Amino acid sequence: MATNQLSGLVSGFDWKTFIDSTIEYSSAPITRLQSEQSKNSSKSNALSTLDGKMTVLQSSINALTDSTSFYSRTAKLSSAATTWSAAAGTGTAIGDYKIAVTQLATASRLRGTTDIATGISASNDVSGITLSTMPLSAPVTAGTFTINGNQITIDLADSLQDVFDAISTATGGTVTGAYDSTTDKITLTGSGGPITLGAANDTSNFLSALRLANNGTATVASSSSLGALPQTTRLDAAGLRTPITAVDGSGNGSFTINGVEITYNTTTDSLKTVMARINASSAGVSASYDAATDRVSLINKTTGDSGIFISESSGGLLGALGLTASTVERGKNALYSINDGPELISATNTVTSGSHGIDGLSLTVGATGTDTVSVSGDTAAMKSKINAFISAFNSVQSFIEEQTKITSVNGKVTAATLSNEREVQSWSQTLRRNAFAGIDGLDSTISRLEGLGIDFTSGTNELTIKSQSTLDAALTNRPDDVAAFFSTSSTGFAARIKASVDLIAGTDFGKGYIDNQLTKITANNKSIDDQIAAIQRQLDQQRELLTASFIAMENAQQSYNNMQTQLTKAFSSTSSSS
Repeated sequence: MATNQLSGLVSGFDWKTFIDSTIEYSSAPITRLQSEQSKNSSKSNALSTLDGKMTVLQSSINALTDSTSFYSRTAKLSSAATTWSAAAGTGTAIGDYKIAVTQLATASRLRGTTDIATGISASNDVSGITLSTMPLSAPVTAGTFTINGNQITIDLADSLQDVFDAISTATGGTVTGAYDSTTDKITLTGSGGPITLGAANDTSNFLSALRLANNGTATVASSSSLGALPQTTRLDAAGLRTPITAVDGSGNGSFTINGVEITYNTTTDSLKTVMARINASSAGVSASYDAATDRVSLINKTTGDSGIFISESSGGLLGALGLTASTVERGKNALYSINDGPELISATNTVTSGSHGIDGLSLTVGATGTDTVSVSGDTAAMKSKINAFISAFNSVQSFIEEQTKITSVNGKVTAATLSNEREVQSWSQTLRRNAFAGIDGLDSTISRLEGLGIDFTSGTNELTIKSQSTLDAALTNRPDDVAAFFSTSSTGFAARIKASVDLIAGTDFGKGYIDNQLTKITANNKSIDDQIAAIQRQLDQQRELLTASFIAMENAQQSYNNMQTQLTKAFSSTSSSS
């Protein structure tokens, strides 16, 4: 016999709707459990958010336990217009330091003799000396120059004698020029009164290059010898007055400066390459050439009263440069005093604790004189840490307040997510109590937050800076006391707050109260999942049983109807036959 799956087709009773209603009514426990699970999830989310805020608070507290920033210092000079600069390191003693500098440090110097190069000509005859090849400190430029109002035009291909002739021609023979190889100077001689050199529209530097300047007389001579050593010409062809002989057959020689050997080759090296070699060495000196005086100098790279020691064989390069015949000009040490104390000595113009003994204080002076350095706490770094703590603390407190409050509006009571969690409310009170309490046992003038101008906002558990001036004064003038208040190990403010927060939020070494709460909620939700699954299995079984029963009823009803139809037909047939 075929079964009928259509609900009520035979019986006329919609049993499927009946089953759905029955199962829905029986599902009420699942709905209650799901509601409980939803509340648990909301609590879990709220606690996770609180845990994040606690982590931020922990970080701000850890920053307070590091006392480094509380010992940061600033140094300020009393004079705004000064060539001095000052700096103070971590932990420098706070106070004012009167600095009086009576002598600046200078570097030792060894100056060679002047006029180390031969003159511009070996004889007084300069007809073969062209302007372009004269070994001068400043090369001559082509153009015009003026003598007694007469303009002379020159070209670089002209010889020096050509220029003398042009001067004589332009001035009608009243001014003549001559070169003296003995003095390596040019002399202009006038026969008609004082010589006047130059004009505003001159285009050649001939007069300045030959060191000729007005003196109000009829005779003008070069102010100094003219010849200069060409720095890029190889040494054996540079025209040194004193020849270099202390070299081997290939031109190799050497010398020492402060015990450091410097080598050279007269056939390949120039004065420029040798000086560069000296400057790049570890000898600790700088070599330079002054074309105006035709002289090489060595100067220590560091200041202070210290020597320069040179050595070479007779006939070497240093001798040719006039350095071995010179005496070292000893440098000077800086001389100064602090707070009218005894005279102190520094080899450099940057005086540090190495000479004055004040840890962390450094002063660079650019002139003699007196100034005052004021060392105070670096409030910026300290303020940043304190403000970060207050912000994190208030974020935790305001969140707990928001999540635990119960409000009533027009008789309608609304409870926040964590309103039934008394433990969460107690965390807020613990934090407030520990923040408010004093710190015992400190050798400090600050034992409470209010000593820093910090207190609770009235009617709340949140902190605020009520007196910025009090905080600034403490950070500026008593940073050590502030550091002791916040950072003292085990008993300081930060340590006490940290202990409470660590219990709530946990650490890398163990779980806190929040973790335990979250674990309980997770376990509870897992248990609810299991209960819902068990109830659902029962409901599924109940649906199957009810469905099977009603199908059986429908089938039985169908069988009864079929039998009745057959009987009716049978009776009807019998009746017709009779």
